[in-house]
Amino acid sequence: MLSITDKNLLETISDFSYKPAASAYNIRKNGAGVERRSTEKVQIETKTDKPGIDIRILPGVKGETVFIPVIITETGVNDKVYNDFYIGDGADVTIIAGCGIHNSGCHESRHDGIHRFFIGRDAHVKYVEKHYGEGEGTGARVLNPVTEVHIGENSLCEMETVQIRGVDSTERRTDAFLDAGAKYQVTERLMTHGNQTARSDMKVELNGDGASAQIVSRSVAKDASAQVFNPVAVGNAACHAHIQCDSIIMDAAKIRSIPEIAANHPDANIIHEAAIGRINNEQLLKLMTFGMTEEEAEEVIIDGFLK
Repeated sequence: MLSITDKNLLETISDFSYKPAASAYNIRKNGAGVERRSTEKVQIETKTDKPGIDIRILPGVKGETVFIPVIITETGVNDKVYNDFYIGDGADVTIIAGCGIHNSGCHESRHDGIHRFFIGRDAHVKYVEKHYGEGEGTGARVLNPVTEVHIGENSLCEMETVQIRGVDSTERRTDAFLDAGAKYQVTERLMTHGNQTARSDMKVELNGDGASAQIVSRSVAKDASAQVFNPVAVGNAACHAHIQCDSIIMDAAKIRSIPEIAANHPDANIIHEAAIGRINNEQLLKLMTFGMTEEEAEEVIIDGFLK
């Protein structure tokens, strides 16, 4: 049975209570699977060689949504899981993931999710991953996701990754490999506060003619938190890539952006843009004229920036 804390975490990271009645899903709690449902079109199987699951979406499947949330509610848990996704040719599927940690103790609670995607031809995958931490304890809440994406010819993969709040330390690693005509669209949204740290390393290799990638990272760093962004785009064919990193820095926070773009083909068109700055004073003053306090105006601006 799921407790109130479990249900609240699931709601925050995956809107799990609103899932369609016939959806495939797998819930992992404190390092073990607790609930699962496969369907005729989506099969979820336990790995036999290491912790994790294999998710297989049949070719031609349309309109399916798969939920694979992870929650940790005990202090001192160190959970590492390997999940592989096999998406058949022509499939159209949405995958809702995410991890929520409730740590009320004094020991570190940690989740390392290693996800690999093998996307066939002419498919469409939307992947949503939200991270969230809470709890009254002094133990750290740590999330270190690793993602590897192989996108087949003429397929589209959309990824939305969000760190809501409450994560003390995170290191994200993403590697993507694009075949001819493949499209990769990533939106990363992140907030840090207190003494939290966040690092995001992302490498995209465009290996086929007509491949394209659009990566947008938006972040806010408050208090004494620190962030590092290291996006890399490599064009090995006639392709197009656009990487954009925008950050708001506040208080005594620190942000670094370390872009790298490489072209190994004369028709590779790769662009990178980065901007780090304070909240716009004119926006702040305008909202304050409507009766908001400075803190309320800041929150409105930040919420709009991270949407």
